[in-house]
Formats: sequence, structure tokens, C-alpha cells
Amino acid sequence: MIEAAGPEACELLANLHARAFDKPWSAAEFAKLMDNSAVFALIERAQEPRGCIMAWTAAGDGEILTVAVIPEARRTGIGAALVSAAGAAALLRGAASLHLEVAETNVAARALYAKLGYEEAGRRAGYYAGEGGAVDAIVMRRDLPRPPV
Repeated sequence: MIEAAGPEACELLANLHARAFDKPWSAAEFAKLMDNSAVFALIERAQEPRGCIMAWTAAGDGEILTVAVIPEARRTGIGAALVSAAGAAALLRGAASLHLEVAETNVAARALYAKLGYEEAGRRAGYYAGEGGAVDAIVMRRDLPRPPV
């Protein structure tokens, strides 16, 4: 089940993020983002929370800020479900497109986004700090399906 998460969930969002990333965002960082009314977060949970996504929409565009799935729940469809749910939420908020940035070296995430219809739209050289040096960010984008009128 995927549900909306409000400011009260910042600690939970930070905990999920910490389980998914080497350099996680803090609860304070999540709270600061949640202060912006354009930002929204979703949490996936069966019995326990297993993943989350945070995005924003403004002026007909949207951006996925982060997607986190705990390691033991990866490759089970949770990431795809979260990205799809964020697309639907962004569409309801008036976005016509959605974009994201992903490390060039994150092959699994890039494949998932491509499977969901995202295409490479640009590159940010040296955007991410990596153990072996800076890593480029691949900017990916997709148009959101418009309902028939």
C-alpha cells in the first residue's frame, strides 16, 4: 500500500533513507523540504514501511527528489510502484512532465526509470561525489499521460 506522508513522517522518511543510502538525508532536511507546499512524499508499506519517494510540482513540471527502498525489499516492484504513484500524484497537482537525476553508475535505477518511460534528457557533469571521484548525474524525463477530455 502506498500512502501520503505529511510532516509528521519526517523521522520515518529519514530512517528509510538511511537504510537505503550511504549519505542519507536527516529528518531536519526532510522537514525543511516538507515546509514547501509544492513538495509531497509517499510511503510504501505492507506491514512495515519499505520505501518512500519525495517529489515536488510547480508550473506544470515535477521533479522526483529522492526514491528510497530498503535493501531487503529491492527488486520486488516497490521502486516502480513508488515512481508510478509519484507520477499520478504529480499529474493530479497539475504537472505535465516529471524529471529526476540519477547517478550514471546506478545501472539498476536507470533501467527501472527507462522501463517506466523516462528518457535521458541531459547530464550534470561531476554532480555526485563518489568513492572513486565525481560521478555524472543523468537527467531523465517523461511526459505524464493526460486524461482524455
